[in-house]
Amino acid sequence: MVCFGNMFIELPKAKTKEMMQKDKENLDEEIAKLRKDLRVKVNHLYEAQGKPDLKGFNLNPMAPEEMRFIHKVLEG
Repeated sequence: MVCFGNMFIELPKAKTKEMMQKDKENLDEEIAKLRKDLRVKVNHLYEAQGKPDLKGFNLNPMAPEEMRFIHKVLEG
């Protein structure tokens, strides 16, 4: 059973899993785009205010695989 708005629909498990995966990928892409656009907007704002650029603001978050590797290295 899958809830669409205020309606429940019975769909095969594989189809539901595929739809959820596509939704997750679309949301991840949209979040990445918004983060990128935010950086540009903040830089324009600081430039308009005559302030120096933020240091470290253009850093990217670590991927889950990178975090797991770092935890392994720190543990031993």
